[in-house]
Amino acid sequence: MSLIARSPKNLGHAIREARKAAGLSQGELAARSGLWQETISKVENGHAGTKLETVFELLAALDLELVARARSKGSASDFEDLF
Repeated sequence: MSLIARSPKNLGHAIREARKAAGLSQGELAARSGLWQETISKVENGHAGTKLETVFELLAALDLELVARARSKGSASDFEDLF
């Protein structure tokens, strides 16, 4: 799975899709990550105040990693329709 995230909303969508692909509920991901289910819901809904530490805990629980690369030519608005 490879998704582009250029905003908190995009990142939340990517985490939601990864959780669903793993067959996990928010509660199950909460148990794996040590976070509250409410926190996972906020992240998945694009809450802009999410700590980086929280994002990395979720990525680790989903066995994912963050990769930074040069942006593709499309604008952020081109990607909004994908999410």
